[in-house]
Amino acid sequence: MSIDLRISPDQIIERYLSMELVRVTERAAVAAATLRGHGDEKGADQAAVDAMRRELNRLPIDGEIVIGEGERDEAPMLFIGEKVGNRQGPKVHIAVDPLEGTTLCAKDMPGAIAVMAMAGAGQLLYAPDVYMDKIAIGPGYARGVVDLDATPVENIQALARAKGCKPHEISVLIMDRPRHAELIAAVRKTGASIRLITDGDVAGVILCTEPEKTGIDLYLGIGGAPEGVLAAAALRCVGGQMQGRLILDTEEKRKRAHGMGVLDPARKYDMSEMASGDVIVCATGVTDGGMLSGVRFGPDIIETETIVYRSITGTTRRIFGEHRQFDKFGLA
Repeated sequence: MSIDLRISPDQIIERYLSMELVRVTERAAVAAATLRGHGDEKGADQAAVDAMRRELNRLPIDGEIVIGEGERDEAPMLFIGEKVGNRQGPKVHIAVDPLEGTTLCAKDMPGAIAVMAMAGAGQLLYAPDVYMDKIAIGPGYARGVVDLDATPVENIQALARAKGCKPHEISVLIMDRPRHAELIAAVRKTGASIRLITDGDVAGVILCTEPEKTGIDLYLGIGGAPEGVLAAAALRCVGGQMQGRLILDTEEKRKRAHGMGVLDPARKYDMSEMASGDVIVCATGVTDGGMLSGVRFGPDIIETETIVYRSITGTTRRIFGEHRQFDKFGLA
């Protein structure tokens, strides 16, 4: 593919790259799905990483991974700082999670996805692979209704007032982790209901964007910083609010973060600071979930479902693929 570089990077993303990104996440999802239910988390993740990397390197971009599988010494592929693409197109920054929900895939449980985000250079938070404290809600609320520095009780009460309901009518999504025991207890004291998830907090945050369909009003808790940036990118596209703070609780983490440009370790980032400019987000289902159907393997056809978000237009596209030619790695 050749690209007319006289048009703007935003036009390039819209005209040329949207469908190319779909192919990237489709391949990663199919590769991971070949190991669905096999109990091999590392194998499924590596299959997705390998497939995503191959497809990224075919794209007409000069790309850099800013959110990846880890930092260079810890991840052989798709590490933070890795260059991808054929260097024949615009400079872009990329956040990837080739298999969000490795345990979900290994156990063939709902909600595993392959997901990535792309934006112009400097428009995605260049964050280390650490934990992040997060809060998120969907669209339709005044800015500042909830705040990361407020207590769970204060946030639930404020959201209930804004929604015009009682606190017991609010539903909160939290990852089921021992670290969240106090958070869960505090939420339950308000009367709000809780949906616990074992993995998949990118999809978990996105569920807040359609509470009338998903039943989720609020996301709270600590998860991965890479997933936080991907989730913020998706919210930028469809509406909502999100805040996050990196958990830099050791000197080694603070040094790593400082080396990546994080000068204030206590900084509270809002959604637009984690993902700015024109962002495009693409996710393909690996296993069936509340957001996407998983990969279907037929005798002659592989079926996939992909969702694509774009911030500058607020567009959401659902793409149902029937792939009639494929190899052992996924799609031909």
